[in-house]
Amino acid sequence: MTWIRNPQVSAMLLLGAAILGLVVANSGLGAGLDAAKHAHLPFTIFGLDLSAAHWVTDGLLVVFFFVVAIELRYEFTQGDLSSVSKAAVPTIAALGGVAIPALLYFNIAGADGALGWPIPTATDIAFALGVLALVGKRLPSNVRALLLALAVIDDLIGILFIAVFFTESVSWLHLGLAALGVVGFWLLGRVYRGRRGSWPLRIALLAVAVITWWLVASSGIHATIAGVALGLVLSPAPAESAREKLEPLSNGIVLPLFAFTSASVAIPQVPIGELSPVFWAIVVALPVGKLVGITAAGLAGQTALRVPRQERVRFRELVGISLLGGIGFTVSLLMNELAHRTAEELIVEGTLGVLTGSLISAVLGAIYLTVLNRTYPSVDTAAIQARDAEEQRHRVDGV
Repeated sequence: MTWIRNPQVSAMLLLGAAILGLVVANSGLGAGLDAAKHAHLPFTIFGLDLSAAHWVTDGLLVVFFFVVAIELRYEFTQGDLSSVSKAAVPTIAALGGVAIPALLYFNIAGADGALGWPIPTATDIAFALGVLALVGKRLPSNVRALLLALAVIDDLIGILFIAVFFTESVSWLHLGLAALGVVGFWLLGRVYRGRRGSWPLRIALLAVAVITWWLVASSGIHATIAGVALGLVLSPAPAESAREKLEPLSNGIVLPLFAFTSASVAIPQVPIGELSPVFWAIVVALPVGKLVGITAAGLAGQTALRVPRQERVRFRELVGISLLGGIGFTVSLLMNELAHRTAEELIVEGTLGVLTGSLISAVLGAIYLTVLNRTYPSVDTAAIQARDAEEQRHRVDGV
């Protein structure tokens, strides 16, 4: 299953699933698909009564956020963000890539769509890195490192937005018990370090994870936060083992299913000029806001921190990173659903805005980086594969 870990494959699966969802929703099967998405089981599961679509966004998507959190922990402890000096420039660039799109969105969407301002602030790690891997093989390694670090920080900010801005009421009892579940998960992870391969421990970890997810879902906070918390506290040994096993599931099933479900909206039968300001705000804020915000903040950060010239990411490379940063997709689609959960028509137009803005960013980024890539010397593919293998060995040895 190593092929499914390839960022190019992951990006193609995401795009294909989203296109398929959009096509099916606007075909003769659209009404049936919509009914299936909103269907509920005839019984509740542990008191949770969720639609099929919400079992995807509140249930399966937890796997994706769990894997992302493991990557976050690695980057902050051993990777590209493991020191203040390493993390400073990507953090500044990410903040610029959040602030400018949010401001653009506010100015275009107006008061009616104000709740959706976090939507264009996200960057999709899998999609962005997939495009870069496809068209930017000759680019310097620090370009990929900056994009990865920036996307990781961007996801962390998006997770905070979900937890803070999209929580209406909180059951403190459930949340407190969930916190105890996270502590128990951490303790089991530490025990696992010395007893790798112990099936009773694996079953116990899974059981505690499911119970913690249920408690978070019942608390009123979005259930994906459970995946983030559990991934961040899990000790390196079991975390790396879990990532190895869950990454194919996340890339091959969870993300494509989420993309299919979220993108399966009926395109409004109205002239393009009559689409709501929410649609246009996202379409502009993702490609333009990210381009301006990341490029300007990245340049300012490198200058202010006096990064040595030979270590800097040059302006032309920053532009390419910024264009890919406009691929919002996964987290943007999720925040669109959360922001507009009481207005179905805004969910539809917001979804179309995310898909359109992300597609514009992906196409512009791919064209720009293809041209830029040709200005660099050719690279040894075998050397790149050896580097990636060495990085993987370092991850395993580090646990």
